[in-house]
Amino acid sequence: MNVPNILTVFRLLAALAVGLVFAYLPSPYAEWVALTLFVAAALTDYLDGYLARKWDQITNIGRMLDPIADKAMVLVALLVIAVRMPYLGTGMDVLVPIILITFREVFVSGLREFLGEKAGRLKVTWLAKWKTTVQMLAIVVLFASFLLGHYYQALSWSLSNADLLAIREGDMEDEEDILWVMIAYDWGTIIGVWLLWLAATLTVITGLDYFRKAVPVLRDVK
Repeated sequence: MNVPNILTVFRLLAALAVGLVFAYLPSPYAEWVALTLFVAAALTDYLDGYLARKWDQITNIGRMLDPIADKAMVLVALLVIAVRMPYLGTGMDVLVPIILITFREVFVSGLREFLGEKAGRLKVTWLAKWKTTVQMLAIVVLFASFLLGHYYQALSWSLSNADLLAIREGDMEDEEDILWVMIAYDWGTIIGVWLLWLAATLTVITGLDYFRKAVPVLRDVK
């Protein structure tokens, strides 16, 4: 177990922890832990590969665990988002891109497994790397919006809908803290959802590209 592989194992365990913290920790501790773990794990996604190449420590176990850790991170986090978003007033906006991303990841994984030694045709492209980056960025933004949503609810629990509307329109100047949290939460959710749709679009495009490259092999397999 070298340093790159240790980082990969950390990312794999962090993916599991991101889901479990919401089952066992109350808000806002669950949101803080999940956001911190996901950001740390996302950073190791680049670092472990860089160190493995720089130190010439590329191993079979690392090559096997790395894509598993990546997919586990994304899919577990998307599962959490799918469960949590309805509580924040948004459900279908994220459910469709999550379904598309999950379907593509499962499909491509199955395709690689079936192709076996011929899976070299499905080399990771620059667009696929951008897809992973956008996926992780969308998840970070949405996790941050969960955190903002908790503080927004805590600050506004004693206010009526009319008061909240007045704050949003700037008619209650004494409630600036709630206003800034409200604005950050609204924009964080909007940006996160749009990034998730962009990630889903890139995910579908790269999935179709992998399938196109695999078609000649699939026709020859007996």
